[in-house]
Amino acid sequence: MNDIQRKIHSLQSNIERIIKGKSDVIRLTIVTLLGRGHLLIEDVPGVGKTTLAHALARSLSLDFRRIQFTSDLLPSDILGVTVYNQDRHSFEFKPGPIFSNIILADEINRTTPKAQSSLLEVMNEGQVTIDSHTYRLPRPFMVMATQNPFEHHGTYPLPESQLDRFMLRIQIGYPDPEDEKTILKSLRPLHTMEDLEPVLSGDEVEALQREVDNVKVEESMVDYLLEITQATRSSALLSLGVSPRGGLALQKASQAHALLEGRTYCIPDDIKRLAPLVFGHRVVVNAELNGFGSRRERAEQIIRDLLEQIPVPL
Repeated sequence: MNDIQRKIHSLQSNIERIIKGKSDVIRLTIVTLLGRGHLLIEDVPGVGKTTLAHALARSLSLDFRRIQFTSDLLPSDILGVTVYNQDRHSFEFKPGPIFSNIILADEINRTTPKAQSSLLEVMNEGQVTIDSHTYRLPRPFMVMATQNPFEHHGTYPLPESQLDRFMLRIQIGYPDPEDEKTILKSLRPLHTMEDLEPVLSGDEVEALQREVDNVKVEESMVDYLLEITQATRSSALLSLGVSPRGGLALQKASQAHALLEGRTYCIPDDIKRLAPLVFGHRVVVNAELNGFGSRRERAEQIIRDLLEQIPVPL
């Protein structure tokens, strides 16, 4: 466990050289990575969404690609295309940028549903099927997507099936006044993105992911998680509850969170801490509640209220 904590701490410290004052956000990003999940970062421009993805990628000895999602993006621009080789008289598959370990899907809601749907199999199965041929993606594999929730012109909201593929949805938020003052006073930053060196290899990341699988989830914790899931399905405030995939995502994220905390077992606090971030984008709030804050805020607050009503196992 000491070696595991050392590796996790080195990764977090490396990212914090670039992202100031956002330790909790960085830890949630690492939770998603170790839980073999995908991360949706939903926030206003300029708070460091893209920078966070770059800092994580540069801290790992893994392939990284950034895909700028636009309205004219085609599925083949993401997945790749089959072309005819005249010399060999045969068709060859040319892999697209998705065949990397860390993918930054920048402004994912700016592309059409057709292009968005190309990520469904990728994010769920870790593979691509083109012309009846299946191609496995490299491991570890993680998609980090960004979107601006306040700009709707020229955007295509992600459907529920797409949102369900993301393990967590987080918000970075504005920096604290002291942290922002430090940023403003630094005419020349002490550390730039080019200064970051990898601190973990792909094999080490996969080893940590296997350690997450070994984190114990007692039956009482499973029952607690199921109660929360069932509560979202029966709540009068929600027209769509959490799917079984959502329950699995919360369990895996809780295991990863426990490992980051230095434990080999889950406790209720792991589930309570992550439930709003794992479930918030998987539920649909009833239309009668429109106008009371943003959709994200309403959904996450309803999840928090449900958590207060469910007894915590002792």
